[in-house]
Amino acid sequence: MDTSPEPLYAELHCLSNLSFLRATASVETLLDRAKELGYSALAITEECGLYSAPRAHVHARSIGLPLLLGSELHLEEGLQLVLLIENRQGYAALTQLITAARGRAEKGAYRALLADLLPLTGLLAILLPDYRQEPATQVAAIDALCQAWGSERLRFGVALLATGDHAQRLQGLQRWQERFPLAALACTGVLLARRSERFLLDVLTAIRLGKPLAELGWDLPSSGERHLRSRRRLSELYPPALLHETLRVAQRCRFSLDELRFRYPQGGNAANRHPQELLQREAEEGLRRRYPSGAPERVQKQLAEELHIVAELDYANYFLTVYDIVCFARGRGILCQGRGSAANSVLCFALGITEVDPSRAHLLFSRFLSRERGEPPDIDVDFAHERREEVIQYVFARYGRRHAALTASIIHYRPRSAMRDAARALGFSTDEQDQLTRQLAWWDGRRVLPERLQAAGFDPESPAVQRLIIVVNALVGLPRHLSQHVGGMVLMEDPLPRLIPVEPARMLQRTVLQWDKNDLDLLGILKVDLLALGMLSALARSLQDLGLELAAIPAEDPAVYAMLQRGESLGVFQVESRAQMSMLPRLRPRCFYDLVIEVAIIRPGPIQGGMVHPYLRRRNGEEAVVYPGPEVQKVLERTLGVPIFQEQVMQIAMEAAGFDGDAADGLRRAMAAWRRKGDLGPYEQQLRAGLAAHGYDAGFAEQLCEQIRGFAEYGFPESHAASFALLVYASAWIKCHHPAVFTAALLNSQPMGFYAPAQIVQEAQRQGVQVLPVDLRYSHWETRARGRRVRLGLHLVKGLPREDGERCLTWRESGGALLPASLLQDAGVGRGSLEKLARAGAFDNLLGSRREALWQVLSLQKPTALGLPPKAARPSGLPPASAASLCREDYQQLGLSLGPHPLAFLRDRLRQAGYPSIAETLRKPSGAWAAVAGLVTHRQRPGTAHGTVFLTIEDESGRANLIIWPQRVESWRQAILQGRALAVQGRLEKTGPYVHNIIVENLQDLSPQLAKISTHSRDFC
Repeated sequence: MDTSPEPLYAELHCLSNLSFLRATASVETLLDRAKELGYSALAITEECGLYSAPRAHVHARSIGLPLLLGSELHLEEGLQLVLLIENRQGYAALTQLITAARGRAEKGAYRALLADLLPLTGLLAILLPDYRQEPATQVAAIDALCQAWGSERLRFGVALLATGDHAQRLQGLQRWQERFPLAALACTGVLLARRSERFLLDVLTAIRLGKPLAELGWDLPSSGERHLRSRRRLSELYPPALLHETLRVAQRCRFSLDELRFRYPQGGNAANRHPQELLQREAEEGLRRRYPSGAPERVQKQLAEELHIVAELDYANYFLTVYDIVCFARGRGILCQGRGSAANSVLCFALGITEVDPSRAHLLFSRFLSRERGEPPDIDVDFAHERREEVIQYVFARYGRRHAALTASIIHYRPRSAMRDAARALGFSTDEQDQLTRQLAWWDGRRVLPERLQAAGFDPESPAVQRLIIVVNALVGLPRHLSQHVGGMVLMEDPLPRLIPVEPARMLQRTVLQWDKNDLDLLGILKVDLLALGMLSALARSLQDLGLELAAIPAEDPAVYAMLQRGESLGVFQVESRAQMSMLPRLRPRCFYDLVIEVAIIRPGPIQGGMVHPYLRRRNGEEAVVYPGPEVQKVLERTLGVPIFQEQVMQIAMEAAGFDGDAADGLRRAMAAWRRKGDLGPYEQQLRAGLAAHGYDAGFAEQLCEQIRGFAEYGFPESHAASFALLVYASAWIKCHHPAVFTAALLNSQPMGFYAPAQIVQEAQRQGVQVLPVDLRYSHWETRARGRRVRLGLHLVKGLPREDGERCLTWRESGGALLPASLLQDAGVGRGSLEKLARAGAFDNLLGSRREALWQVLSLQKPTALGLPPKAARPSGLPPASAASLCREDYQQLGLSLGPHPLAFLRDRLRQAGYPSIAETLRKPSGAWAAVAGLVTHRQRPGTAHGTVFLTIEDESGRANLIIWPQRVESWRQAILQGRALAVQGRLEKTGPYVHNIIVENLQDLSPQLAKISTHSRDFC
């Protein structure tokens, strides 16, 4: 038995799955495995990137394993090498090299040149030449590096992978060393944590190369040995000197991300002003504008305290930067509003970043920023979504491309994307891929089950399908690609490429960091979220049409609350979902604070914590309001003794359990980590002990902990809910008093909101708005409102290029004839665009009928070189199209119809089958048998519903809400997922005059009867 000690070893060439489709294991798995194998150190060397550096740094520190950082590169000159960071100077050199190489190529690629490397210092290179031969380009590249770097910073690396050529590789290494006197070391080029992951590596290779596995040939990885191997196995393969040299290199490379210093830029700051002084001046002036008669003493004291904390933590420039961005937006007329925990701040209110009045709200600044928090403040600002890009480009221009970039977002495989990519890699056809993915629903979880594929028509017993299931389940959760965050931006005083690698985004004029938002948080890097909000675009349009400012909307209008109490909230911000529409008549909001509660209560946190029904019962006088103690009453009195907001939990901890602000914020963070860790850490015991010390019994402590665990499933902070409630009220006021303006604004701001244009138009018609069709004589590009009339715009015509729409309008303004021949020849409108306009009905009133218009367009000849006018076609003599045919065309081209609803054409047949209209059915008493049919507009299955599916259907008379209990979902699965029209039977359930549901007991898919009508539903969002 061999009892010789295993040699010490450091793996210096290792890629994680954040090299995107090149490797299988996470950095955490790799580091844990290296620790388990007794490695002296591990280098993470993603290809032309440092994508995993922050999480590798944090995890390596937590397990006590020395970490080296570097990057693998393939030079244009044909040489492969690994660059390892020796010191802070080397780190900056590598990040700038990666930025330059990525910047030369399109997204996802790079071009690294030998010339980039020659002047760099602080790096050590492991050269990986071709050991079978000595290509001239590689010889020249190594020669140049030797002259520029010297032998101390260069090593040859050799991987022995049990491919039968070990002797040849070692002989090749000797030949290279005879030519260049460089030390050599062992390295694996790790792509796997364990050998068993080899099959997954093959699949990732097929996906990355866009080929089926069967066609990869020599493109497949040549060996399954690219995993972290035992030190004993390595000693059997490598000469001792090659293993020992890895330790010498690891000793040289001692750089840590802890050495980085991130400084925020001098945002919005005059060069001769101290940032704290400038911030204080702007805040005090802002407070005077907010309170012309003088700010309440409580607010003034809070501002002074906040400014003191900001000065202590040196965050003045951060606030000035956000202030500068908001000032730019408002100066350009771009509607914006801050939200999230920043709305807890008097400072943000004074600067105009948020709109929640601290004199009317219950603010908790430590929810936003605290001395001991250890996290930077995070300010989210929503901008009108159509103009948000102007703000982003301003930031790039204001701070420079080298000092500003967007945060990245790592996209991971979910079952649908994993199924499509796996099926393609395993050779399934495109039609089969579509068929397979259609059967998957998010509630199936992260694993694909054989019965799902059987329902799609595939045999789960066949080897091909069994392989597919294994591959899909292995892919789910793996990183797929790097995308850009929805709006997070990082700004730095020092050039960003010296701190974090930057690469081009897919969108022009955007650059993105290589680090995910969560990775930035790990290192405490400040960012600002510039988010896009569709409702702000709709509000901006509405206010412009009305000639109003947002602040001019009258407060506490009884008519607005009466409308909301009836659940008439389609299109209203945040309260237009089915759940909110059902809650509004039950909660019956009567004032602004009721809207704050309405926004927050339909969230997983309050629902999971069992807070919704107790609150409603207490509000309706059905249950006594009881407080276990005066401290709790102080916190919960405004919500009738029920904690609804995150801040209330923190305030109870402070008032009733003796927590200070920082400990309360620690409790909040423990709540956020509940799902990941499964406990509240030391804070639960501290909370229980503190409550007991203040005289609260164990039962209340247990109840509170249960509610906290519910908040871990996502609960709103009160400040966030208050910010959103401002937009709820504003949008509801416009809908109530100016429904035509509101309708036009919603249609012009699509895509946004919960409802499609068809439902928005139907709602307007129910409010008495006259909606007029697309008509070339009167329509503009956007939909326009006048009085209680709305004229649909050309923008609704699917696929119509805006430039062709504008040509039509310019030609009309010049007095030109609005006939297809003239628009084609004289206005330069494309023939395809004219056909789209004809099919959308834009010529109906000009040419007499839809068929005649289409005949005229399809008869047009292309313009000739001589410029001869095309001859108008002779009248077709075709009879007008049927109403059903026009409906199909409208839905195809516009997504809506002003004619009869699609279900109206099936009404006689449906009545004969026992399905009256929805309106008739909903007039029945609660508990009555109901039978209705309609188009599916919404499908939902919230995680808090324990498997219940909620559907909404509509017909020509209205909408019906359907409830399908979990035990029935599987039997109707395909219809629930894919049915465009359904006929259902069940029991009618009524809660008050406005809340109606049908508990479904029978369901039938009517989709085949819709023929080619193109309908839209919002599914499981």
